[in-house]
Amino acid sequence: MAYDLSRPILDEEVEEVTKWIQEYKQRWPRTGITLMSDGWLNKVSKKKFLNFLTYSPKGTAFLSSKDVSGTKNDANFYVQLYDQIVEEVGD
Repeated sequence: MAYDLSRPILDEEVEEVTKWIQEYKQRWPRTGITLMSDGWLNKVSKKKFLNFLTYSPKGTAFLSSKDVSGTKNDANFYVQLYDQIVEEVGD
């Protein structure tokens, strides 16, 4: 019975969040955004991740997470990665 209820509730929440994100993104050309990132290490699997978030006057939203395990973390790597994220967001 709980499963029967969870599906419609989850679908409703996904729809609400999707709508919020669309409205959020539509304001970016007018308000601009700040691209933020943070990193973390999963101590069990030893994998390294970088999370990317956007901030605008409407709020902060998670953009994506990248597994950067086994990469050479030098300036060139970060420039290419941030270029990729900027392309995903748009100019």
